[in-house]
Order: sequence, then structure tokens, then C-alpha cells
Amino acid sequence: MRKYLKNIVLLSIVFISFIMHYQHFSKDIISIHSWRQTQTQSTINNFYEEDMNILNPRRNDRGNGDGIFRMEFPLMQWLVAGSYYVFGKSILVTRLFMFGIGLLSVLGMHKLLLILFEKEILAIFGAWAFNFSPSFFYYTINPLPDNLALCCAIWGLVMFFKWTESNKTKQLILCGILLSIGVLCKLPFILYFIVPAVYLLRNLFRSQQYKKNLLQGALVFMSLLFPLIWYITVIPQWGGNGIVSGMLDNSINFSTLVDFLTHNLISTLPELLLNYGSVLFFIAGFYFLFKKKAFRNSHFLLIIALSFSVLAYFLFEINMIAKIHDYYLFPFYPLLFMLVGYGAFNIYTTGKKSFKIITIALLFTLPITCYIRMYERWVPESPGFNRDLLEYKSELREIIPNDALVIIGNDVSRYISFYYIDKKGWGFDNDNLTPDKLKTMIDNGAEFLYSDSRKVDSNELITPHLDELILKKGSIKVFRLKHL
Repeated sequence: MRKYLKNIVLLSIVFISFIMHYQHFSKDIISIHSWRQTQTQSTINNFYEEDMNILNPRRNDRGNGDGIFRMEFPLMQWLVAGSYYVFGKSILVTRLFMFGIGLLSVLGMHKLLLILFEKEILAIFGAWAFNFSPSFFYYTINPLPDNLALCCAIWGLVMFFKWTESNKTKQLILCGILLSIGVLCKLPFILYFIVPAVYLLRNLFRSQQYKKNLLQGALVFMSLLFPLIWYITVIPQWGGNGIVSGMLDNSINFSTLVDFLTHNLISTLPELLLNYGSVLFFIAGFYFLFKKKAFRNSHFLLIIALSFSVLAYFLFEINMIAKIHDYYLFPFYPLLFMLVGYGAFNIYTTGKKSFKIITIALLFTLPITCYIRMYERWVPESPGFNRDLLEYKSELREIIPNDALVIIGNDVSRYISFYYIDKKGWGFDNDNLTPDKLKTMIDNGAEFLYSDSRKVDSNELITPHLDELILKKGSIKVFRLKHL
């Protein structure tokens, strides 16, 4: 494939993706997984507004405390907050920052496929298909640390496989650093260390050069020390996080788990992760792996080891992934589009003109089917939470001082409503605000109540604490609170 043609295709990926995302860049956080997105964006905002110490990520549901809450290492959040000092605080800046990370992931996917298969057209096919994965398309402009984790993991593999060819020490060190950053940003990407681990173990048994292999292992794994220290320190503070316990603390019955598995196989995989237009390539990828005896390739064992590791992670977390958490499946992306690229290439090069036409036609349909599938996620009329928060956010933010402590509900997420009113304080859900809780919050500094619950704000035991109604927008009422 001529170099200028390759560059045209890669630039077209950037251009088409930008055009497809253009009308969404300026939209506020809406739709599926707004919970996780507002959590991330609130951390970004708090870095910028309060404290740029990267070790102190803060949430808004903090009462009158400092709000420090450590989960994944907040590198992505911190970097976006830093960009605000240059470009200003804006969801647009966040989305453009994330878009840039997404493009780097696509470029990394192209490089990875090129190194593994040494076929430029295969790498182009795989990168193109990856870019138009519906879920990747959706999340690539949303504030999620998973985006940076995926990008670093892909480039970590690129550096590793480059090292296996060149034996340059700096590439092995870069591999370890990039994979470790991926782990810091999202713990499941620790699975990607299985690739260098299996490679080094295989070489150890083959060559028995213990000193050399131990040195190489130290170079790639030494950077994992900081992620391990971070998670060993912060995980005990999470308190009953289902992601950590997975199936070890499962309360879901077997038939429901089977339903989750089936849904992910027949719906999430073809519709969201792959794109229906890539399903034929994906299936063909398996077929040609056996037909062409790909297991003879020296890298095959490494990819299989990673595949089984990611599958084990999926089964371990299936009770948490359920039918909705498709962003938990980011570690699958490189593996899926290795198969898609391989399948598309082998169909295209069968020698039959009709197969070439089918391949190109399917590739050209990917942006269309991707856009159609994700369009409904960008409709402000259906944001996935109380629409009044989105519609009246300016009024809800401006009615009281920025530094006033508030109580807000109902909001089971404890992130979405705080993000939209841009305040700190206490949250409640399921109408669970008792007079005793309310009094304690007032005693600790709560000055206002935001409520979309008539059961709460009309409760005769609650109303004595309400001084006056200062704003009503849609279902949301804002009250000044008073001490009794």
C-alpha cells in the first residue's frame, strides 16, 4: 500500500470522526453512564478550582469535609484540569482532549497491527474498523479514565513488540511505563502485563539465560511498582466496591448471569463493540486463523495468553458488567480488532473481485451504522436523568453562592445532580432524608435544599426546617434552610 494512500486513509479517519462528533463536542454530559462521566468531570473541575495536587482527587458529595476520594490514579483528570489553565474551564475542552486521546488510540492500533502482521492494508482496515466501533465512538469524547488507559495499553504493546524485533532497551522500558500508566488509570489493564510475562518466561525456559531474562523482566515490571502501591493503599478505602470482589461476592442467581452472558455475546459484542458491519470480518478472522495456521506465528502464544486473561476478567466481573457497563470491556478492543483487521484483509486478498467489493462496501458502511446506532445517546430530550437538571442548570447554579453547602436529592448516583448544580454538600436518594439527618446536616453547615421529591419537601416533619422557597424550576425546588 503506497505511503500517500495510507496517509490519506489515516487523515480521513481524523476528518470523518471529527465531523461525526462535531455537533456533540459542546453538549453537556448526558445519556448512558452519566453517573461515571459526571464523577470524572467533577474531579477535573475540583482539581482546577481547588487543588492541583494529583494525589487529592475530590468529589462533591462530601458534606462539610475535604471530599478527597481516591479510586483509579487520576492522571487523566489532572491533565485535563491542567489544560483548563490554557484554554479555560469548559466541557468542550474536556471533549476535545478526550478526542485527541481517542485518535492516538486509533494510531496505536494501526501501529500494533502493522507490527504483528506486517501488512499495511491489514493495519489500515483494522484501525478504520476500530475507529467506528460504536462504543469507542461514543466514549472517545466523554470524560472517562478508561480512554487514557486503553491508549497507553495499546502503545505499551506497540513498544513491546517493537522491542522483540529490535532488542532496544529503551523500547522495553517504554513498554513497562506505558502499561503501568494504563494500570494506574484503570486497574483491569494490569492484564496486559501477561504479554511480556509470557514472552520472558518462554525465553527463560528456552535459553536458560537467567541473568539476562531477570534483567529484562526488571526493566519492564519495575514501573508496575507505583500502581501496586497506589491500589494497595486506596482499595481498602473503597468499602464494598463490587468491582474488586466480582464473582467472589455475587448475589445474582445463575439464570440471570446466563442472561448477562447471552446479552453480551449476541447484543453488546456485535452491536456496540464491533459494529454490525464488522461482524463478518470478525468471524472470518477466526476462520483464517485456523486455515492459515496462525498458531505457528511466534506472537500467537502471547495474544492467546492475553485473550484468556481478558476473558477470565470478563467472567469474574460479569455480575458487575451486567447488560449495561460496556465501558468495562475496553480491554477487549485490541483483541477484537486484531481479528477484524485480519479477517477483512484475508477476505479482500482472496483474489476474487466480488470479495474485494464486499470488503470495501462493508468498511464504508461502518461510519454510517456507527452513527445511526449512537445517535440516540446524544439527544438532550432524553438525558438519562432528571431533565430539569440539564435544562435549568444555569438558574440552579446561580441562585445561591458558589461556596454554599447544600443538600440535594433524589440522586442515587450522588454525582449527576451535584455536577449540574455545581455545588458541594450532602446527597440523598429514594426519599431517604429524615428530620434527624436533615438537622445534623444543617448543624454541619448545610444552607440550602435542592429537592425533586415532594415526599421529602412536603413532609410535615421536614417543613419546619425550610425557611423559604427561593426557586422552582420544573420538578426541582430550592429552599433556604433554617435552624430550629
